[in-house]
This record gives sequence, structure tokens and C-alpha cells, in this order.
Amino acid sequence: MPDSKSLLAKLIGFHSVVGQPNSEIIDFVRNYVESYGLTPHVIAGPDPERSNLFVSIGPLSTGGIILSAHLDVVPADEPDWKADPFSMRQEGDALIGRGACDMKGFAAVVLASIPKLAVARLKRPVHIAFSYDEEAGCLGVPHLIAAIPGLCEHAPIACIVGEPTGLHPVLRHKGKCAARIRAVGVTGHSSRPDLGKNAIHLLTGALNQVLSLKDKLQSDGPFDDRFSPNYSTIQVGRIGGGRAVNVIPDHAEADIEIRTIPGVSAKETIETLIQKIQIEAGLLGEIISSYPPLSLDAESPLAKLATEISGKTIVEAVSFGTEGGLFESAGIPTVICGPGDVRRAHKSEEFIRLTEMNECDRMIERLACTLC
Repeated sequence: MPDSKSLLAKLIGFHSVVGQPNSEIIDFVRNYVESYGLTPHVIAGPDPERSNLFVSIGPLSTGGIILSAHLDVVPADEPDWKADPFSMRQEGDALIGRGACDMKGFAAVVLASIPKLAVARLKRPVHIAFSYDEEAGCLGVPHLIAAIPGLCEHAPIACIVGEPTGLHPVLRHKGKCAARIRAVGVTGHSSRPDLGKNAIHLLTGALNQVLSLKDKLQSDGPFDDRFSPNYSTIQVGRIGGGRAVNVIPDHAEADIEIRTIPGVSAKETIETLIQKIQIEAGLLGEIISSYPPLSLDAESPLAKLATEISGKTIVEAVSFGTEGGLFESAGIPTVICGPGDVRRAHKSEEFIRLTEMNECDRMIERLACTLC
């Protein structure tokens, strides 16, 4: 039987960068799953070149537990990788490669558990859900969630999202919404600005409104001390426009994102801001991606189960986001609990420790025991 380390090496070898076709890694997972007599379901999104995968193990006559992971990774264009980021290497206990920690490590552990799960006497099924383009704002998983009622006779009773938390069960995270603001001007020679319309200048009014909202959220709240920072945040993450310094720019755009504490809708806040910008500045605005916050009660059966099988204490909240809020919004209680440390993600020499993966192996074994 393949172990999680060898499977991680296989997964890292696929260039499953966010926004790119992912058929190669999905085909690998599908063939692997089928080799154990299981029937995977490949669920494409609007772009048929990017797909999710869902497979069930055990009886479908009752509600089961979803193990959720995304197979996409951020680009590996940092200059200080010591070797090919898409070829796993080991240094001591560290398994290094793009996506090792975020979050192919968890996916590898889940795949390595399939041979044992397939022969276990499960009384409840284990569902494996692998999604695409999580790194672009959880774009793939809504299509997977929409398909679940047709794939499961009974609705799943819980979901474990294996993002890197050191295997500590995390109960809450912020919601997120990203939007793009566009300004359209009239080009011309910069010596005659009176004959054109500078799109970058137009855009500055919108940026000032973003900064004003940032200050208001920080000073006025609402606040939730379980998060760091304890308020909702907004920032401009990308800006572009123009062609040359002596040409009046006829286009400019900025990408903004807001991350909100539970009880504050990120999408509604952005929509209100866009409406104000469109009215006052005459600009165009559109939402790029959005997912809701996650909030699980510490006394819930899932929180208690996650504590028992992980052997770790609960973490009340994190500020990064996951697909967990989308599962919860679909009526499936969700907790975040996976191997590794998120501080190693999205940087060169990303790694997960072999001991961390072995711990996660044991966590899934304990989960299987509870379902038997």
C-alpha cells in the first residue's frame, strides 16, 4: 500500500497552479481511487478544464463525514527556492515542495487512508472532497457542494477541512469577498490633459473610499476578540493601469478584498461600497470571489469529535479563510483541522514535517474507529 509520503511526492509533482487546468492531477486521483474498487465522481465547474472530485467510502444509507482538501497551489515563482518546487525533496524531517503544507500534505494522508477505509466495517461513510481554485477564493467547491445531494442518499453530518492548523481543531474563521474596480478614461498626449480623461486619477477617488472604510472598521468595529486583528479588514491588493508616463491612461483598475468577522457579511459590505463608488465616481465594479465566515459552537458534537481524534486543544478562531464557511452555509457543520503550519505556506521552501503527516494518519485512523 502506498504511504502518505510517496503520495505527497506524486501530488507535488503536478503543476496544479490555481487558475490552470487540473485534469492531470484529477486523473491521477481518479485512477488511484478506482484501483480500490471505489467510484469517484468528477464534477466540473463552468470551465471544463478544471474539476472537483468526490468519492464515498462505506454505506450510503446514513449521513457521513466529509474530508475536504483543495488540490490547487499558488504559483512557485519566488526566487529563493533551492531546487525545483514541483519535485519533492526531503531534508531531515521536512518534506519540501510547493503545496506540501497548503494542502497536499493532508490530501496525501487522506489518499493513503483509502485502502484501510475500503475494508473497514464503517457504519457511516467517509466522503472525500477535492476541489480546485481554492486559492482564487474557493471558486471550485460551490459546484462540488451543489452536486452532493445527488451523490449522497443522506446529507453529510459533518466536514473536516484539512488546512494546516497543527491538527488543532479551529472553530471559526473570517469571511472574505474580493472585488475589482475599473476606471475608463480617454487617452491622448500627456501635454494636453485637457483633451483626455485620466483613468488613474478617476480611480483615486475609489481608493480613498476604501481607505476610509478601512479606518472606520478599525476604529468603530464591530469587534471580536477571538480574532487577530479583532475587527474586519479591507485592503487594496493590486493596482494597474496606463501605458507610459507621457500618455494619458485610458484604463485603470484595482483589486480589493475585505475579511469580516462572523456576523458581518463581506459580500454585502463590498456591494455597498461598489454601489457608492459607482454613483459618486462613475466607476465600474464587480465581485471576483466570495465566501462566508465559519462559526462552529465549541459544544457541538463535531468540535468534541475533532478534539478526540486529533488529541489537540481547540483554537477559537483564525483570520485566514477556507471552504469551510461554504460547507457550513450548505447546512454541514464544519471544523478546520489539518497537519502543518500555515505560516510555511505561500513562500519558498514550503514544507510539511513527516511527523506531522504521521500524526494526521493516526487522526484519520481514530476517525475510522469512531465510524465503525
